[in-house]
Amino acid sequence: MEYSEEKLLEEKVFKDPVHRYVHVRDRVIWDLIGTKEFQRLRRVKQLGTTYLTFHGAEHSRFNHSLGVYEITRRIVDNAFASRPEWDEGERLLSLCAALLHDLGHGPFSHSFEKVFDLDHEDFTREIILGDTEVNQVLSRVAADFPKKVAEVIEKTYENKLVISLISSQIDADRMDYLQRDAYFTGVSYGHFDMERILRVMRPREDQVVIKQSGMHAVEDYIMSRYQMYWQVYFHPVTRSAEVILTKILHRAKHLHEQNYTFKHKPHHFYSIFEDRMTLQDYLKLDEAVFLYYFQIWEEEEDQILSDLCRRFNNRNLFKYVEFDPAKEYKKLAKLSVLFEQAGLDPEYYLVVDSSSDLPYDFYRPGEEEERLPIHLLKKNGEIRELSRESEIVDAISGKRRTDHKLYYPADFLEKEKARPEIAQIAQILELNLDNGTI
Repeated sequence: MEYSEEKLLEEKVFKDPVHRYVHVRDRVIWDLIGTKEFQRLRRVKQLGTTYLTFHGAEHSRFNHSLGVYEITRRIVDNAFASRPEWDEGERLLSLCAALLHDLGHGPFSHSFEKVFDLDHEDFTREIILGDTEVNQVLSRVAADFPKKVAEVIEKTYENKLVISLISSQIDADRMDYLQRDAYFTGVSYGHFDMERILRVMRPREDQVVIKQSGMHAVEDYIMSRYQMYWQVYFHPVTRSAEVILTKILHRAKHLHEQNYTFKHKPHHFYSIFEDRMTLQDYLKLDEAVFLYYFQIWEEEEDQILSDLCRRFNNRNLFKYVEFDPAKEYKKLAKLSVLFEQAGLDPEYYLVVDSSSDLPYDFYRPGEEEERLPIHLLKKNGEIRELSRESEIVDAISGKRRTDHKLYYPADFLEKEKARPEIAQIAQILELNLDNGTI
């Protein structure tokens, strides 16, 4: 029997709080789960710093990746099975791409990437195509199989239907993380009727379509996504933690560039600081490594690095006020001067952070990024774009919401409130330090 068709003697299952069970029968999938590169995902949180806001958000990229695999398995083995538009020969490729789609994520992924100008998708490709255990497993299927898996994840594979299973506006990736993140954060926003959506999914030549009878379940899914972004993913406290995390990494890199002598040498970071990081260097990084350094950096002579690490470790986060950069840039310039006079470096202690989301949109000619629409399959066989049929979706389609906040160390202002420059800062920020309303 060929490796690609080999089944386990007995089905393996993972008990899962979202999907009840994750089922594995394919030998290839079981072997991929056992690779060291995939096991590393146990040590990378799915939601980064969100655990500092929602204490239950300790789940990992490993959990999520298994969930995306399971949803994809249900789609190809149930919803698509025996349908003429679906090529059964793409089944294993779809499952592998679903399982491995987040393989390149690093610790505190998005903040980490922003500071060092990295892209986790580049590392996903490197892991799949490089000298890794994952590549060894995929190559046993066929010499070109790793390349095909990478192409699906990169959205360049020739079969667009396979891509749409894990990367579209209604895909296995989003359906898992919305429900999983809602479960672990304890909120109700991310819940929707996934079972109904899976029942009404149908394969077409270039993407998944939804039977019109399932339109209301899709509406619920889109609104769940909207609420999760603004109530969980963009929560201002989480963003405060991300601001501090980002500034810690910026400060450590800056100190290295200035030939600062660390009490405890950051060996894991040298290749990143010096822009010579290899894949093996990258794979050694996880959140335990970051948190270890944050703990020992509390003892550094550099007061900024020490203070920022102490704040992050002890959850002594920055407070915030609403801020409009386009209209209040003069206010920001004045505050920067006052912060410097108060002995606070505004580069690290006065930070504007912005969040933006587009809950649903469809491709519009001339736009930079193509967003494949969700299509409904009507009873007469006609295919219609979702917002043409749904008043709810039409009301939010193409509408980007953006939010800006200005973060600052309120505890320092309160402690030093007798100083004249602090009084001016409080006045500009409209704070009442006398009453402790910071």
